[in-house]
Amino acid sequence: MVDVPLSVKAITLDLLRDARETVRTSPLGVINTPMIPWCQTTLPLNIPCNIHIKLENMQRTGSFKIRGVANQFARRPKGAHFVTMSAGNYGKSFAYASKHYGSKGKVVMPETALVSRSTLIQNFGCEVERVPTACLMNVVNRCVQEENMTFLHPYDDLDLIAGHASLGFEVLEVMPQPDVVVVCCGGGGLLAGVAAAIKLAGCEKTRIYGVEPEGACTMYKSFIEKKPVGMDTKSIASGLAPPFAGTLPYELCQCYVEEIVLVNDEEIKAAVSTLYRAGLLVEPSGSAAFAAIANDRIPDIAGRNVVVILSGGNIGKDELTNFPD
Repeated sequence: MVDVPLSVKAITLDLLRDARETVRTSPLGVINTPMIPWCQTTLPLNIPCNIHIKLENMQRTGSFKIRGVANQFARRPKGAHFVTMSAGNYGKSFAYASKHYGSKGKVVMPETALVSRSTLIQNFGCEVERVPTACLMNVVNRCVQEENMTFLHPYDDLDLIAGHASLGFEVLEVMPQPDVVVVCCGGGGLLAGVAAAIKLAGCEKTRIYGVEPEGACTMYKSFIEKKPVGMDTKSIASGLAPPFAGTLPYELCQCYVEEIVLVNDEEIKAAVSTLYRAGLLVEPSGSAAFAAIANDRIPDIAGRNVVVILSGGNIGKDELTNFPD
């Protein structure tokens, strides 16, 4: 008998359903994004399964992150001074919510993040500080201790994970009993939330896989070490490259996720290009789950109903020149 951590036991179906209603009715305008069969795109795909794609690249602020942010902000004091860390997508949703709620906000970003992402966040009225990746938490802690800011974690936070679980419930509305669900994984917040929603809703036979880049495989290594670990991360999928796996996401993934699989940067680039040819604008981080399917990383999918989450579409036209035709 596996000993389930108390933190996992605290995340109940009722808690996730309550968060889903918060997200659904949020003044931030979170979208119930389309989920369509791949055959409705313009590109044939020689994979012997029934693939459905969940289009979070069409979400408000361009990624799934707004789901967790909507639940976080709904459960925090209005007008507070918040700080977070982000390579781009969480920071964008955080800044969007800060502006809506009239909160002061600061985003600590890795130096490797695109300058265009920093500018976009600043345009929403948030302060940005760019630092080496290894220093992200040190700077956040300084802001909390010296400037009395409140830290909103971009992936290791119960309210955030519960907000992301809304995506899992939306999947089940379209496909009540999926055989396989494939989700990208950075710090693990999205994967943990989706997996918890699907499993707690009664889909015990559904296999849920997380996908990480080879150069940023903190959750993969955490599964091996049997504890959350960090590493020096480097990947074209910058949104999947935080310096460490989240503790609560790790514990939830241990309970509900079948396996973490890896893809390399070239496979991610090819996935971005394939999706683009199919008429879908998806960023590298958002393409990782599709890359896993396209490169045969997910076992036993022949004839199965498979859901692939395309988690974000924040990619500029200048970035697209870096991808093969």
